[in-house]
Parts: sequence; structure tokens; C-alpha cells
Amino acid sequence: MMGNARRLLLIEDDAAFARTLARSFERRGYAVHVLPGLEALQTALDAGESATHAVVDLKLAGGASGLACVKALHEHDPDLLIVVLTGYASIATAVEAIKLGACHYLAKPSNTDDIEAAFARAGSGGDAEVELTQRQSSIKTLEWEHIHEALAAADFNISEAARQLGMHRRTLARKLEKRRVK
Repeated sequence: MMGNARRLLLIEDDAAFARTLARSFERRGYAVHVLPGLEALQTALDAGESATHAVVDLKLAGGASGLACVKALHEHDPDLLIVVLTGYASIATAVEAIKLGACHYLAKPSNTDDIEAAFARAGSGGDAEVELTQRQSSIKTLEWEHIHEALAAADFNISEAARQLGMHRRTLARKLEKRRVK
């Protein structure tokens, strides 16, 4: 991956989505290296892999959190531009992703144009002119955000998150099953 001015690490466990996104970025001049999760990322970083950009899926195979990947990438290179993608958006994970070093957090479906726009806005320091929505959060949305916040705090350990939430593990598992995460 050396030699190309724009080098992208794509941490995504969905092989079909990763292949599609990688091809799209390659057509735009990026050298792309696809990794399925944190272990592969650590191996690549230990082997001297370097990148200018990274796209990280929030929810990886086996319940792994993409936030751990964001942390590892930012510790490896604080100047790396990192965009987090997620199949569902949560205020808690968005805040944590930014705290850990991501420059943007995008809800799926996001395409290459959206991701490149996020990379381009990375140095802008934010946009005070972003339109504020008038929509209030529903109780179900607030519950889901609270559950996800507990899951993130417990490193996506369902038993520990259930304990923190004061509910039975099976109840939490059923709630998570109803709102499939990808």
C-alpha cells in the first residue's frame, strides 16, 4: 500500500459491502486495504501498515466494537482521518467515536461521496450553520440510545450491559434481536 498519496484502511466485516466500497475508493485513486476487524488491524499496524484515511464499521463480527479500532488507529497516527459507519446511529456512540479520534460518524447507507465529503470536512472544525431538526426523540429511540450507551460502556458484553441496565440478560438479548444491528 506504500507509494500512493491516499491510502485507505477499510475495517468492515461484511465482505460484499467492503468489496463494493473498496472498488469505489480504488476508482477514485485510493490504495485500499480491507480488514475484517480489530485483530487484523492490530496485525497490520504492527507490520508497519500506514494510511491517510480509514473507514470503520461500528459493529463488527462477533459483537466487536469498531470504537476499539478507532482508538487503535488514532493512537497509531493522530493525523489519520477516520470516518465511522453504522447501521444505526446513536448519540452515545457518535460522541464516543469523536472522543476516540474519528473525524466523522455517518449512518448507513452511506456511499463513497458521503464518506469523501466527511473526509473533506475533517479540518473545518465543524459547521455552525447545520440545520437543526425540530423532531423530538421518541421513547423507543431514547431507550435504544440508553441501551447502546450501556453496551458500549460494557465493551458490547450483553451480560454486563444487562446488569448495568438492571434487566435480565435474555430481556436485553430480545430487545437487541428486535433491532438487528449491522
